[in-house]
This record gives sequence, structure tokens and C-alpha cells, in this order.
Amino acid sequence: MKKSILQTFFLGMFLLFAVASFAQVNVTGTVKSDEGELLPGVSIVEKGTGNGVITDLDGNYSISVPNGQASLVFSFVGMQTQEVQIDGRSVIDVTLATSSIGVDEVVVTALGISREKKSLGYSVGEVEGENLQKVAQENVLNALSGKVAGVTINSTGGPGSSVSMVIRGASSLTSDNQPLFVVDGIPMNNTLNNVTAIGRDNKPDYGNAISDINADDIESISVLKGPSAAALYGSRAGNGVVLITTKSGKKTQGLGVTITSNTVIDNPYKYLEKHTLFANGQRPFTQDDRPNNGLDYYAVPVADSYWVGPELDNGMMAYQWPYFDENGQLEATPLVSHPDNYKEFFETGITSTNTISINDSNEKLDYRISYSNMQNKGIIPNSDLHKNSIGLNSTIKLLDNLSVSSSINFVSNGADNRPSTGNRGTNPLQALYDINSSIDINDLKNYWEPGKEGIQQNAPYNLEVNSDGTYGKGDMINNPYFIANEVNNSFQRDRVFGNARVDYDITKEWSLMARYTHDQFHEKRETKIAPSYTGDANGVYGLENLYRREQNADFLLAYKKTMDAWSFNASAGGNYMYQFAENNLTATKDRGSGLIVPGVYNIGNIAPDNLRYTSGMSEKAIYSLYGLASIGYKDAVYLDLTARNDWSSTLPEENRSYFYPSASLSMLLNNMFEMGSNVSLAKLRGGWAMVGNDTDPYKLMATMVNSGLWGNQIELSTSGTLLLPDLKPEIQTSWEIGADLAFFDNRIRFEGTYYEAENENQILNIGLPPSSGYTGKQINAGLISSKGIEFSLGGTPVRTKDLNWDVNFVFSKNRTRVEELADGFDYIVLWTDAKGGAVTRVGDEIGQIVDDILVRVEDESSPYYGWPIIDDEGWDDADNWENYMEPGDNTAVIGNFNPDFMVGMQTSLTYKNWTLSASLDWRVGGQFVSQTFRYGESDLHTKRWIDRTLKLNGMSGAEMAEYLIDHADEYLSPDGEFFVVVGGPTAEYGGLPHTEDGITLNDGVFMPGVEGYYDENGKFVMVKEHLGGDGTPTIRYQDFYGWGYTRNAMFDADFIKLREISLSYQLPPLKSIGINNASISVYSRNILLWTKAGIGIDPETAFQAESSNQGSGIQFKQGIERYNVRPWTIPVGIKLNVSF
Repeated sequence: MKKSILQTFFLGMFLLFAVASFAQVNVTGTVKSDEGELLPGVSIVEKGTGNGVITDLDGNYSISVPNGQASLVFSFVGMQTQEVQIDGRSVIDVTLATSSIGVDEVVVTALGISREKKSLGYSVGEVEGENLQKVAQENVLNALSGKVAGVTINSTGGPGSSVSMVIRGASSLTSDNQPLFVVDGIPMNNTLNNVTAIGRDNKPDYGNAISDINADDIESISVLKGPSAAALYGSRAGNGVVLITTKSGKKTQGLGVTITSNTVIDNPYKYLEKHTLFANGQRPFTQDDRPNNGLDYYAVPVADSYWVGPELDNGMMAYQWPYFDENGQLEATPLVSHPDNYKEFFETGITSTNTISINDSNEKLDYRISYSNMQNKGIIPNSDLHKNSIGLNSTIKLLDNLSVSSSINFVSNGADNRPSTGNRGTNPLQALYDINSSIDINDLKNYWEPGKEGIQQNAPYNLEVNSDGTYGKGDMINNPYFIANEVNNSFQRDRVFGNARVDYDITKEWSLMARYTHDQFHEKRETKIAPSYTGDANGVYGLENLYRREQNADFLLAYKKTMDAWSFNASAGGNYMYQFAENNLTATKDRGSGLIVPGVYNIGNIAPDNLRYTSGMSEKAIYSLYGLASIGYKDAVYLDLTARNDWSSTLPEENRSYFYPSASLSMLLNNMFEMGSNVSLAKLRGGWAMVGNDTDPYKLMATMVNSGLWGNQIELSTSGTLLLPDLKPEIQTSWEIGADLAFFDNRIRFEGTYYEAENENQILNIGLPPSSGYTGKQINAGLISSKGIEFSLGGTPVRTKDLNWDVNFVFSKNRTRVEELADGFDYIVLWTDAKGGAVTRVGDEIGQIVDDILVRVEDESSPYYGWPIIDDEGWDDADNWENYMEPGDNTAVIGNFNPDFMVGMQTSLTYKNWTLSASLDWRVGGQFVSQTFRYGESDLHTKRWIDRTLKLNGMSGAEMAEYLIDHADEYLSPDGEFFVVVGGPTAEYGGLPHTEDGITLNDGVFMPGVEGYYDENGKFVMVKEHLGGDGTPTIRYQDFYGWGYTRNAMFDADFIKLREISLSYQLPPLKSIGINNASISVYSRNILLWTKAGIGIDPETAFQAESSNQGSGIQFKQGIERYNVRPWTIPVGIKLNVSF
């Protein structure tokens, strides 16, 4: 009986399998383009089902369908979708016709929703991953430079440094203006608060966290520029949104392995200019002047910051470090220059990045797992960077209408040493810059004094020479090799981010998405400064731990319906966001007693009264509800409406709820009217939106914070800022209009946008008098307006079977203006420099650079009208230090750190298997202030200042006066040169006789002008002309740089960069050894770099990430450069990509 039942069961199963097998039809074939090219990655789906496959690298596919009467839908980006009836066939080869590429382009928009770009009523910038990966970049943001209209990228320096991205100009005065970064739906922390100061003047830049993203894993980047595009992200979207989509296994069929290897060599080639004319010192003494207690030879003060001592290379003998005889006594040696000192310090940099990925895809499962390793050795000795990342993306189809997807990424990023930045202290480039060419840098490579290793650096010092020939050690300057090797700022950042998502198709019209995202990192920063550093003689140790976590839970219920000519899509959802941050810092006190035992680096080696300890914790939450609706009519008109409401924990209860709506309209004229086949797209669009910005936690009432130790007692303190309990969110309202055009099958394409925005309720800090008990108070005030235009123009001039040439230009111009501030406040200070800085007054554009003015004769009836007023000692009569930032007649606007406009160009030329690609970036207008030149030129390190002085060699005093009067419009008028100096460091360079301490040298200078006063009637009375004649006082050349004037260190910021160039070759498939795809390329970055300033400093490095004068948060300081003086390099890279 049992046997009969089993036989019946197996017979039934066999018949069922046979019937099923009989009913299944297997269809195979090849998909090509209309030009005969095989198309990998084409989607083939059985119509009306989820059954689908993707073509392999040779364009082949195989799909099983239930019956021979089904239809297959073939779709591919850039090709016209085609539906084919099977009709019982087992082999179906398909040729897809080229569509207007870009016209039917699908882009990722807010909340990760994919939309046809033609239906959008706002501007979205899209960059495909392959365009980011042609040339390797350590930080993916650098790869966006010049590729998206309206986007400005700035970096503080080399690999691992902070990178700033600003979309459509600054919109907030108190934030860093960085957009929100969203990776696969995961909001990512990307603060610019990356500088930790442990030790005196030690400010390493640890880089911002967006560099954790591996560029090889990126599928595409969408830049949502305006509030219309980003409104659904609420209060975090005020500065725009950058959506990064990473690669998955969906575009492959079957198991595949891809290996990518990149190696880049950085060769320094252009160095900052320094003169090699004079040794250290304040006057160009000669052998006969004998200024050192009457000794036969001059003792060079090698630690003196001024470089106008004795002339080099003229045969003069002198006492100088480190030359002593065998008994350690002074020994005179020739004063000669070593012009290659600067070059010899730097090394060849190398960066190696290797990535392997494994991907698979079938009807039920797709996944991609990748591992990447990056190792960098910098051009600065003992600088490095390393990164390891592992990522997994997967999607499982549990049912025909239910799928689960997830991603998880682990990134370990760190360095054994990050060089410090800034204009003094532990910056090795500043230490190098301070080494005069009279010192042979080879004498500095052994940076410990013999027998005092680990205790005393081998560094240049002044010789304090006595009259009997004995000497002692005077002031010392840091050895750049000591700074590079014994000031160690290491960090390790371990980051985990990922998401889990469920998609459920409830019905054909209704669907539900639920998602949880998580991003957290722990970063450890450790500083070790060896003894004998001039800022902390007994050494420094510090340890900082940072922890950041953000969690998001969101859902989206969606409905879609098509009825005749109408299409309707609507979604509603919500989000819960929670952020947690914790900081702990333990270190030696600044300018304290250092370490107990030199060279032992741990917390226990710090005396209790020398211990600095700070800690902090913060939490923030936002609850959100939002909705969106899109209505389309005849694929010609699309109306989008969105709304979002946020409830923020950082605002008071009565103000924490705020509502953000938006609306946009897109009209496809080519679908509304007959325009002929040559018009691929004619679209008009417009949008209006409102978004906002809340504030950091704990800005409503005073809180106690741990500010360190007082003896053995913990200190608690409150903020010096009077907080505003009824704080309101900043609100930005904007609108934009634009047009998108394409002609001749998209061979010519254009996108243009004009936009305006207003940002009100700025959250500002304003100063208070000390009598109030506070340093300042927080207010809601101010109105910032901005407007701009941006467009892209592209085309495909050549498109044949073997040859294709694409070119694209992007242009943007933005202006942001301060329309209102708080009552009684007419200006806001962004940063200061000498007696000037970046000061924006009401009615002016953000970014104005102001400076003190020379006091000039204002009596229009005087023959000296407009001349500079000079005092009786020869100095300019400008003394405005107390109120130099006050608006009015005391200051003048001398520039603006924003460019007039920006242009980018990308081009790609493909011939058969060869592709040549290039990217160009051009910025026009704007200025920046270089503190490298402020400090360097005030210490007379550059030849530029020597060349700038007016040299009237051979003229008598009367002839000088006659010459200056004849050229008054050039040298004495307000419209002429600013801060004219006549003279130079020696007679050869125009120097005039000047006596000091009984020694007369030709190192005198004077400033042309007039000495005098105003009588009781306001008439100017001349006392003496300062034109070089009798009675004109001279001043030492080294004293008359004009330190107080910002414009002496201000330069034009125009530049042109050939950012990227690459040549690649696509190898034919090598199926015999399992290689489906292989390519090799060579590339370079910034191989062409032209600057209008011509001073050897890249204007893009005029950017600082540190606390600002205004605002309670961290704000980048744009337009000011501080010893970012690394040489320009020519990187040469080679990239190999192989797929199996």
C-alpha cells in the first residue's frame, strides 16, 4: 500500500514537472545598438511581471518565460525602450535605437526617488561614476570641480585635507555652508570642524569625513542645488543636497569579479619664490662695518626673522651656525647661498589604491561586495595617509511584490602623522620657509644634537659673541626636519554606515517603503611633540576622542496611477532623526610645563597642575512628516508639489515646528507643439520653495561645561554668550526659472537657470560691552539675498561608428548680499587680517575685503590735495587700530573673495578602443589675502617686495623731488599706486644713506608725501615735503613694509586649471583566460595651472576651517591663505581595470 502511494506521488510529481517544463519557454538572443555595438547591462523583463534578466558583457541574454505568447521589454539608458512579442520563438535578437541621451535620462532626486529629468521643474546636476573615476582623487569632492554649474570646491592643501563644497554661494553667515550629503539614503556627517589644537600653535587638519567614501564604489552623484530640489529634506537642506548612489550587482548577470589598481606619483615642480640675496639680519653690514663688538667678522643672526643682513655670494667671511673649528671655537666661513634648499626638503609622493569587487545577480538576489585599500606617502617628510574600506550592497526578492535591500560599509581611515597648518608654530612648511639660503639644508637632516638625541633638536641659533671671541647660544628657530619628524599628529577614524530597507508593492498602484539608516564613527587623535620645540620646550602630549552617531528611521507610502493622458504620483512619509556626539580631550596645558619625563608620551606623565581636560556631549532629534505629489499631462506638463514639517529639539517648544512647502512646473514644448525632428527637447521650468535651518543643541539657555582643572579641582563654566530662549529657525525662500534645450538627436544640448533666494532670521552672535557680563548675545536678525545664473552647453560634434567626440561647458555666476542686520549693527566680520579683513556691511556683497586707508590731504584748495600725510619721523600718518573695522571713511573696500564667474569644461574623444578625456576649470575675478606673503614679505623673505620699491638710483634729492612731482598721479595721488616706498636694501636696489647706531648704510627708504596740519579754517598748512630733498627723514628698509595694510598681501584669485587629463585603452575581451573586460589608462591632475597672481600659491587654498569671529558654530574662512605653501606637483598615474 505504501509502495503504491509512493509510486503515485512520484508519478504525479513527474507529470507536474513535465507539464511545467513543457509550459516554460527559454528565449535567448543578443542585443545591439543601431550602430552594431553589443550592449551589456540591457534590462529584459517579461511584461507585467518581475521576471527579468540583464545582458552580459557581450550583449547576450537568456530568460525563461511561462509561455510563448508573453512579451519582453528591452530597456537601456540612452536607448529607446522596445517591446517584443515572443510568438513562440526561442531566439530573439534585438537592435535598440539610440534615443536622445539625456532627454530621457533618469536622475535621483529627493528621498532617493528616481525621476525622468525632463519632468523636473528645477535644476539637478548629475555626474556619472565613470566620470569621477577616470582620474583618481583621494577625496571624491575634488573630482566634482568644474563639472557641475554653481558648485565651488576649495581645499586647504594636500591629500587628507579638508575640502569645502558650496552650492550657489554662501546662504548663512554662521554655518560652514556645506550641503547635506546622503549616501544610499544615509545622511552623512561632513563637518568642517577638523582642526584640533594641542600644543602651542599646533593646528593639524584631519580632513572632513566625506573622504571616507570610496570613489570606485560610486555609481552616480546628483547635486540638488536649489530649495525646490531639496525641500523634502527640510531644515538640513538649506545649503543644498548631494545624493551619492553606490554601485550594486543589479547591472550584471551571473558572478563577476572586478579588480582596479591605481598608482599615482607626485613630483614637485613649482616652489614658492624666496630670494637668495641676503643673509639673516636687519641691516646689510659689510666686512668693514664690524658691528659685533669690533670683532673681525660679522656673526650672522641665523634666527633673526629678517632677511636683509649681509649680501651673499660676494666673498664676505662671517661667523655663522653651524661652522666651528675642532675645538668648538668660532670659525669664519664664506657667506654663500644654497638656492635649492626649498626643493631638497620635499620628497616624491606616491599614492596606491587597489579595489576588488565581487557582484552577482539573478531573479531573486543581487549583491556587490567590495574591498579597497589606499596608501599615501606625502611629499612632506613623514606625512602619510591610509584607508581601508569594505562595502556590501544587496537586494533579496522574497516575493514578487516584496523585496529587502541593505548596505553596510566599514571604513578605517588614518595617518601616522598629519602635518600642522597655519602661519606659525609646528607647520613644517613655515619652518622651512624661515630657513635662510645661507644655511645648507643638509646640515639640518640630522635633526638631533649629537649626544642629546630625544632631548635637544639640532637647530640654527644666534651666536651671542663677546669681545674676547667667546660666544653663547641666543635665540633658536625650529629645524624643519625636527618639526616634520618629531611633531606627530596621528589619527584613526573607524566608521560604520549602512541601511536596511523594505519595499512592498501593496497593489499595482500602492507601495510602501520603510528604511532604517545608521552612520557612526569613532576618531582618535593623538599628538606627540618632542622636547626642544620652541613653543613647548618640555614636550607635549594630548589625546582626543570623538564619537558621532546619527540614526534615521523613515517610511514612504506611494501611489501612482495613469489614466489616459494623465499621470499621477503621490507619496507621504515621515522621518525620525537622532544625533549623538561626544568629545573628550586630555592634554598638557598650552604654554605649560610640558611632560614630567621628556619623550614619554602618556597621560600619566603630565603633572596634575599641567593637565588640560575638556569633555562634551550633545544630542539632537528632529521629527518630520512630508508629502509630495506629481501630476503629468500628455508627457508635456508636470506639476510637482511638496510639503514638509519638522519638529526640532534644538528650538524652543513654541518655535520648534516649522513648515516647508515647494512647487515646481515643467513644460515640454516639443511635446505640446510640432517642432520638427531636429528638436529633441524644448523645456521650460520653474520652481518656488521654502526651506530652513535650525541650530546646534543647547543654544537656548546657559549650560555648565567642564573647562579643565584649577589645581586639583574641576572647573565648570558657562558660555560668554547671552542666549536667546525664543530662537527661531532661519528661513530661506527661493525661486528659479530655467530652460532645457536639445537639438539634432541631442547632438547639441543646453540647460540654463536663473535663481533668487532670501534667507531671513539669521542666527547671529553680536558683541556686548564687558559691563554686561557677557562677550556677546545671540539674536534672530538679518536678511541675506542671493541671485545668480548658471548654464551648461554641450554637444557631440562627431558621432560615427569608430569616432565619438563629446564636449560640455558649465558656467555659473552668483552674488549674495546682506540686506539687513540687527538694529544698531551695520556690518558683520567674517575674519580679520592686520587692519583689514573680510567685512560685510549692510547693502554690500558677502566677501568684501576691506583695508585701512592712508590719511591724505583733504583740503581741495591745497596744491597738496590727495597727497599722503607723513609725520615728522617719516611714517605714514594712518593710526586707525581702534576702529579699523568700523564702516565709514576710515576703511576702503579693496576686493571680494568671491569669483566674478566660474567656467568648467569637460571633453572626451573616443576612437575605436582609445579614449582621451580632459577637464578644465576657470575662475575669473575675486581676490584673496596671503598670510604667507604677509609674514614672509614683512620679514623680507621675497624678492617681490624688493622689486616693488621705487628705485631712483643716482638722483640727487632735488631730482627725486622733481621726478615725484612730475609723476604725482602715479605716486602721490589716491588713484595711483598704494603705499609707495622709495629706496631699497642696498644702493644696488635703490637704497638711500641711512644712519643708525653710528653706522651709515645705503638701506634707507622714505614714503613720499607731505608733513603738515590743518589751521582753524580747515586749510592745510605744509610744514615739509617728503620727496627726497633736504630734511626728508629715512627709515631702515626692514622697518617699512606696511604691515598694517591688508592690500599689501592681497592678490587676484583668477586661475585656469587643466584639472584632469587621461588616456585609456579598452582591451578586447580575453575569454580564453576568463577576462570579460579590461582597460588601462594613464592620467594626470593639474598638469596645467595658471594663476593671475603668479606668486606660486594656489588661490583655491585660500580657505581655512576653524572657528570664526561670527557665529557659534564652525565656519570656513574663505579668501585667506595661511602657509598653504606646498609646491605644485605634476601627478602621473596609471590605472588598470580588469573584470572576470
